[in-house]
Amino acid sequence: MTGQSLTLLEVEALARAAHEGQTDKAGRPYAEHLAAVAEGVRLRGGSPEQQAAAWLHDSVEDDALSAEWLASAALPDAVKAIVLALTKRPGEPLEEYAARILATPGAVLVKEADLAHNADPVRLSVLDDPTRDRLSAKYAYVRSLLGITVP
Repeated sequence: MTGQSLTLLEVEALARAAHEGQTDKAGRPYAEHLAAVAEGVRLRGGSPEQQAAAWLHDSVEDDALSAEWLASAALPDAVKAIVLALTKRPGEPLEEYAARILATPGAVLVKEADLAHNADPVRLSVLDDPTRDRLSAKYAYVRSLLGITVP
């Protein structure tokens, strides 16, 4: 990519605007999840590119932004690659999804922060038992596929 890239603050503002009005499974504003993942990446020593990808990690999957927008955005190629790696395709087996994340430099750290926030017991506590159990098992399986251990 040539030219000036969006700053991290610009990426944050863009992600917040793109997900405006969306809520997570617990009914909270979706931007809270994005902020938590970006902060989790920062606390894990993630680069500015990984932090930008954290803000955008669900944007294509959730149709908040298009893949075409991402392709032409003023972002480093590494950010685009991480976002695309973390974009789960409809019907895609978790094993293929995890393999793509493992093959993309920088993506595992972003997914680790995403899974940590998704699996937060406080977040999960507001869900019904079957949903909480299903999601907890899914998150644990994805962590195992990625070789992420929980401290």
